[in-house]
Amino acid sequence: MSILGTRVVRAEDPRLLTVGGTYVDDLREPALVGAAHATFVRSPVAHARISSIDVQDAREAPGVVAVFTGRDLDISPSPPAPMVTAAMARPALATDVVRYVGEAVAVVITDERYQGEDAAELVMVDYDPLPAVVSGEDAVRGETLLFPEAGTNVAWTGGAEQLDEHLFDDCEVVVTQVIDNQRLAPAPLEVRSAACAWSDDQGQVTLWLSTQGAQAARDELQRQLGLEEGQLRVVAPDVGGGFGAKIAADPETAALCAASRRLGRPLRWVESRSENMIAMTHGRAQHQTVTIGGRRDGTVLAYRIEVLQDSGAYPRESSWLLPILTMNMASGVYAIPKVETAARSIVTNTTPLSAYRGAGRPEATAAIERAMDLFASEIGMDPAEVRRRNFVAPDAFPFQTPSGITYDSGEYAKALDTVLEAAGYPDLQEEQRRRRERGDPLQLGFGLSAYVEITAPDNAVGETGRVEVGADGSVTVYTGSSAHGQGHATAFAMLASDELGIPMDRIKVLHGDTAKIPKGAGTYGSRSLQLGGSAVHEASVEVVKRARHLAAELLEADEGDIVLDRDAGRWHVKGAPATAVSWGELAQQAEGDGGLAADSDFSEERPTFPFGVHLAVVEVDVETGAVRLVRFVSVDDAGRVVNPVLTEGQRHGGIAQGAAQALLEHMVYDADGNPQTGNLADYAFITAAELPSFELLPMETATPLNPLGVKGIGEAGTIGSTPAVQNAVVNAITHLGVRHVDMPATAQRVWAAINEAKER
Repeated sequence: MSILGTRVVRAEDPRLLTVGGTYVDDLREPALVGAAHATFVRSPVAHARISSIDVQDAREAPGVVAVFTGRDLDISPSPPAPMVTAAMARPALATDVVRYVGEAVAVVITDERYQGEDAAELVMVDYDPLPAVVSGEDAVRGETLLFPEAGTNVAWTGGAEQLDEHLFDDCEVVVTQVIDNQRLAPAPLEVRSAACAWSDDQGQVTLWLSTQGAQAARDELQRQLGLEEGQLRVVAPDVGGGFGAKIAADPETAALCAASRRLGRPLRWVESRSENMIAMTHGRAQHQTVTIGGRRDGTVLAYRIEVLQDSGAYPRESSWLLPILTMNMASGVYAIPKVETAARSIVTNTTPLSAYRGAGRPEATAAIERAMDLFASEIGMDPAEVRRRNFVAPDAFPFQTPSGITYDSGEYAKALDTVLEAAGYPDLQEEQRRRRERGDPLQLGFGLSAYVEITAPDNAVGETGRVEVGADGSVTVYTGSSAHGQGHATAFAMLASDELGIPMDRIKVLHGDTAKIPKGAGTYGSRSLQLGGSAVHEASVEVVKRARHLAAELLEADEGDIVLDRDAGRWHVKGAPATAVSWGELAQQAEGDGGLAADSDFSEERPTFPFGVHLAVVEVDVETGAVRLVRFVSVDDAGRVVNPVLTEGQRHGGIAQGAAQALLEHMVYDADGNPQTGNLADYAFITAAELPSFELLPMETATPLNPLGVKGIGEAGTIGSTPAVQNAVVNAITHLGVRHVDMPATAQRVWAAINEAKER
């Protein structure tokens, strides 16, 4: 493929950087003329019975069109995730009980948006408070049940039913550590937004939605609204970030559509940033107990991880998906003979959990990578050497882990050595020794993380692609994948251009419209290029085959003698380039026979497993606890690289998000379930000022599982960087007696850990 690997700028950038994108709030569709605005009334308490809702004063407020409660709208409740009891289903609007601060209890419809906030304050809700269940320990005890009819706060269990008491019998050294992988707010640049308009006869509805998967949103909403297939069209315009939290559609969207149907008027909804922080799904929230054992020569023999997954107030697919992915990837890049996993998901009076960049894999890597550092510290061995001794060997692939997962390919030791050499590892060790000897208030710490992740875990679901050549020689690519900042228009146009020989500026990529792409899975799990890109590639190859047949007919030659001059974008007989036909001519020839187009529905035999090694260098002020990230070096091997610019962008963003979790971000609740970090003034959001320039090293290990040889890259940086930074912080102060610091490693936490160690 001649174009792959060349340095091509993003096709989206000129528009986004000049005129800007068109997001849901920017839409000026004719169908939305005269649209009213929705404002949701949200619970100020974490757990209470609703004794009454009085909406009369709100209905009489200026500009109010209507006020609806859950009893007014015809919406089927969202079913809980598979394998979770039906008693834990979530209503679109709470009617009897509220279970977290921010849960919607009513929706106010006003002519102008500003009128909604004033009117919402006039909705009088009488709450009879119930005890709040905030911690996992309280949830497991079950003294207060969120769903009494379920009889438990445990939504799902998996893994070992009973732990093996002899798992570590052969080990000379055994280390156990409780780790908190804290709750995070996804905080996408564009908050949740939607607009809907019904046809005059109320039979058809178009929904414009900021979503990662228009087709999944359509399917869920059709079920909730009682619509027949084809009645609902979902369109995702430009989407300003998602990170997993915009997969499918949230209950507010169902309420918006139901209210619009009831009123016979188009409606818009754009939440505030504070709403987004407390009502959009959160991520991570795993409480882990890890135990690692082995010999004093550095060989790890056994590993156990016990997961307590906080699912928030209503269990979604994440209630089992996150712990399952964590358990599947428990052993990471290591050939550990014995691995045991167990997990429970519980409900609490907090915002529901969903996938967040990495979804279960960052949690697995954070656990095993902290465990490896703890083990290395216990036996007095360099953490890099401990990792090297336990890596899966390159000739062991395909490698089946004790969890039953088969890794496709990897060269873990090579990635480690590449990073150590680029970082000047011996020099870092020497500089650390000097600072410790002189008692420098700024201590140096460096941390490693070696990771492997599973991408396209739903590989069998696959993705759709269609490539269509127009009569003017231009190309339209249709993809079931859905962009929200990844650069799909660039990557997919490159793939089509490479096969067809048609310039990228003549190729248009369409996504996120169920009327034009009725079948698709969307974007999540780092699946887009390996599944969606492979589908586009296969469809392009098929178009070339059909074009060759048409060209042979037009040029009156055998197909085997027809060649495509990709530089000129023309077809001719071998050895006779003067007589040629264009793509446009071939498309015109095919107009009466379905056009010059091809479809592909691509799936993989197995998921792929990108890998990498990250090294973080920090300075810790031992007098104040302040941490500064000063260097970051990484290898992120995602198979073959289609576009280095896109790859680097994904790596930069991922590393920044991972570092943010390690150092700053934490969605905090008090004992009564009140959010303490409900806006960006309280929630510590990372910026460029807190980050160094990243040193990104190249490495490509192609996978045999798809025709492009690519693996996912979108989540890799987040998975590797978090434990690397956390390990670096602990490494900087371990000589002071500090064994572990939970994330986020804020100045207060680090200072407290240093002083607690002094007192021991």
